[in-house]
Amino acid sequence: MKPSILLGPPSLDQKDITAVVRVLKTGQLSLGKETLRFEAEMAEFIGAKYAALASSGTTALHLAVIASGIQAGDEVITSPFSFVASTNCFLYEKAIPKFVDIDPLTLNINADKIEAAITKKTKAIIGVDIFGYTAEWEKIIKISQKYNLKIIEDAAEALGARYRGKKLGSLGYPTVFAFYPNKQMTMGEGGILTTNDKKFHQLVKGLLNQGRGPNTNWLRHDFLGYNYRSTEMQAALGRSQLRKINSFLKKRDRVAGWYRQRLNRIDGVKTMLANDLSHYRSWFVYVISLAQRFNRNRVIKQLADRGIPSKAYLPSIHLQPYMKPFGYKNGDFPVSEAASASTLALPFFTQMSKKQVDLVCAQLEKVLQSNS
Repeated sequence: MKPSILLGPPSLDQKDITAVVRVLKTGQLSLGKETLRFEAEMAEFIGAKYAALASSGTTALHLAVIASGIQAGDEVITSPFSFVASTNCFLYEKAIPKFVDIDPLTLNINADKIEAAITKKTKAIIGVDIFGYTAEWEKIIKISQKYNLKIIEDAAEALGARYRGKKLGSLGYPTVFAFYPNKQMTMGEGGILTTNDKKFHQLVKGLLNQGRGPNTNWLRHDFLGYNYRSTEMQAALGRSQLRKINSFLKKRDRVAGWYRQRLNRIDGVKTMLANDLSHYRSWFVYVISLAQRFNRNRVIKQLADRGIPSKAYLPSIHLQPYMKPFGYKNGDFPVSEAASASTLALPFFTQMSKKQVDLVCAQLEKVLQSNS
């Protein structure tokens, strides 16, 4: 059956279209004022001094790794329960992944287990704010200071989230956000790296633009760089979307509230952690955990047959086929593996109505009842 509801479409309007068309008419499609303006506006929204626009969240993470001095043979501690980019970004530099299992409630890296994974080769910790819920940054920062480790924050799913009252990206270390179509706001593709360190920012800006220094001639390249630039059209769309971000976040929070209220009445479904005094979630996707008695693949198929798309979300990185050379196996990180076996993403987007949420939940309840 053709889906009656989409899984995670972007929220776009005529103002977004006008912004992109306006740039197209100028003929300045790259390396222009729109990029600089978007970077400044995003830095202001986040509460950081600097922001550098890149072609994707993945490339922005790679830039953060290089600028942090992570090299071949260095060990990097990170979460196995994430999208693969949070690990790939340092594999590109031939660094070694050292996974630490996750907290069963937050699904973020378990900060209490990080110290046990540190060795003489450990260079950095890459924390992930999974599904828009903030990691335990106070504990992670204390550990990094104790062992002189670099920190990189993968907040690709958490634009607008707050930790202990402060927006992610303003806590004093490089942070990456992403703008894929299902994110809180979109540029189609794109990512941005925020920092309070001027030298770090200048290095990142040079790296993403073929190694050009901040004050060099057009064809002078001071160091090995990359073509990780975004376009002026994307920056214009980003600026238009950013003007609506607070409204987007409120609407997504409302949709999540509808889901929580409805799903808490369904047996065999566990909803995501709500906000508390220290953690304010920015809703990226709406993921539930199914009880072990359900066959998730069967549930996904039967929902699809009823016009409701859903996805298994997320596989544990250490069990991905390309990770075999590192020797990880089933049972290494049981909490992450249990989450990977039970989590399910339901339709979730900014303009979703209460009627649509009720339809999804009603169909899910019927499917689960038929599988009990």
